[in-house]
Amino acid sequence: MLPGTAASKVTAAHLSRRAVIYVRQSTLAQTVRNTESLLRQYDLAGRARQLGWAEHQIVVVDDDLGRSGASARGRKGFSDLVADVGLGRAGIVLSLECSRLARNNTDWYRLLDLCALTDTLIADADGVYHPAGYNDRLVLGLKGTLSEMLCRRLIFSSNKFSLLFPQVRTVAYASVAAA
Repeated sequence: MLPGTAASKVTAAHLSRRAVIYVRQSTLAQTVRNTESLLRQYDLAGRARQLGWAEHQIVVVDDDLGRSGASARGRKGFSDLVADVGLGRAGIVLSLECSRLARNNTDWYRLLDLCALTDTLIADADGVYHPAGYNDRLVLGLKGTLSEMLCRRLIFSSNKFSLLFPQVRTVAYASVAAA
């Protein structure tokens, strides 16, 4: 077994707890149009089984379908997931990509801190990460920052935002253009 591989990170202690799969799409329209993405998210149960979790230990949290990840507010599924992690019930949290979990650094780093404190792994399509490990924490931090940047870019580029705050959009684009 190679150090740093998914198999080397999953321990008996992790396997004694739940594998929590978080499924989210930002809008109800996406749940209808992007069915392939939705199926890929549900298929993460297979990944949990490959990593060693038994079927009865796999919990799918899909309460937040049609809800944006821009904030934890109003996302019951995310709140329940964070509670499971904080109470030490989760051995791993799986999502198709980290941006499914949170698209702002406040929520993201809270989850990472809880995972590190409770020895809970995070997995996405790219790998399995241990937030208590320096290198994994660095990668997860970058993923969270990129996710927040993407979310803010989408908000700033939306017509609704520019109608409400035209001066902010102008400043944001001027800053990007100058860079």
